[in-house]
Amino acid sequence: MPLALLALAVGAFGIGTTEFVIMGLLPEVAADFGVSVPTAGYLASGYAVGVLLGAPVFAILGTRIPHKRMLMLLMGLFVLGNLISAVAPVFGVMLAGRVVASLAHGAFFGIGSIVAAGLVAPHRKAAAISLMFTGLTVANVVGVPLGTLLGQQAGWRVTFAAVAALGVLGLAGVAALVPRQGGAPEAGSGTARGAGQGTGSRIRSELAAFRNVQVLLAMGMTVLGFGGVFAALTYIAPMMTQAAGYADSSVTWLLVLFGVGMVAGNLVGGRFADRALLPLLFTALIALAVALAVFTLTAHDKVAAAVTLALIGAFGFATVPPLQKRVLDQTAEAPTLASAMNIGAFNLGNALAAWLGGLVLGAGFGPTSPNLVGAALTVGALVLATASALLERRRPTGTARAHEGSPVRAGSASPAPSLSPASSVSPAPSAQSSAACSSAGTGNV
Repeated sequence: MPLALLALAVGAFGIGTTEFVIMGLLPEVAADFGVSVPTAGYLASGYAVGVLLGAPVFAILGTRIPHKRMLMLLMGLFVLGNLISAVAPVFGVMLAGRVVASLAHGAFFGIGSIVAAGLVAPHRKAAAISLMFTGLTVANVVGVPLGTLLGQQAGWRVTFAAVAALGVLGLAGVAALVPRQGGAPEAGSGTARGAGQGTGSRIRSELAAFRNVQVLLAMGMTVLGFGGVFAALTYIAPMMTQAAGYADSSVTWLLVLFGVGMVAGNLVGGRFADRALLPLLFTALIALAVALAVFTLTAHDKVAAAVTLALIGAFGFATVPPLQKRVLDQTAEAPTLASAMNIGAFNLGNALAAWLGGLVLGAGFGPTSPNLVGAALTVGALVLATASALLERRRPTGTARAHEGSPVRAGSASPAPSLSPASSVSPAPSAQSSAACSSAGTGNV
């Protein structure tokens, strides 16, 4: 795999760390600013809102700026946001810093997915995407626990300063290792002349991707499938302490165990999504729904609860590479906005699941009840996956042959390529990344 994937993974590690480390530092932050813990919780919800807002804005900007330069800009914004948080004199400034950092989140993963897929041969796209997302999963195993420990021992401001340093490292890696590919033409290049006239056309192409029913179905699967995971994870602390009988101090290590499952699931998902995308997606979603439903029972036993938690992390993140690749394959000629919005869909699912889980807890259904909410959301994702598969089967055979091996035009009437197995029908590289794919793994464009 190209070294550029390592640079993307480092950036993903920093982003994953700053997103989740705040959960372990809320008491310290609240005490420092003299606010309640629920008020400090706005630092988490504000980050999620920033992801949803930043994804479309910076994705559209990414259609006018070369992808490498855009990734560097996003990492710079991430560094700035964390530095603001580290030196914030009042809570409002801290919240503003969190939002600034979050604006880079969706577009970084969205554009990073496009760049990662363009660095390798078409039959290895999902594996490349999963390697980038490995940075996010490893953040939950290493970055978040260490960041929490550092914040508790040296002060939470040190943690955010350290995360900013990670961002600088990621920025340097992108600058040094990521080749110039995709996005708007480079200034001074042979294609730069007249690029301004094509900006509106590129944006219309990006928006047209959302006319593709398969794109909307994939995003719906992202919201519901990953939402199922967070229905359980958001309320894991009361679940493990009240139902399983763990001490409060054990919750951090249980989250590490969940993170280990995430890493394994992400790598397995990336490996097999290139071979049989839809079969893998069905398998992972079914297993996730079962694991969440069973968790209502196993959560009452320490060992069984720990094992089930790791499995939920594995099955949940096994859906990430295939869902992200699914969106890229369905929007081959204009993937930037849809790819970034699919990252926003993960955060939308997190927020939806947290809200629904809170409703059932508030209604008095017990500490394990959010697991049933998660199972129901995952079943909803399965329904959408079934609808997606049925739509593919109904396409005309002649048309399918005529379009086999050619890119799908976002928003066009031509049917989406079959993705089962994905490797046999992956669309041709887009105009944005054809050069990168033709020299896959070399880092040259």
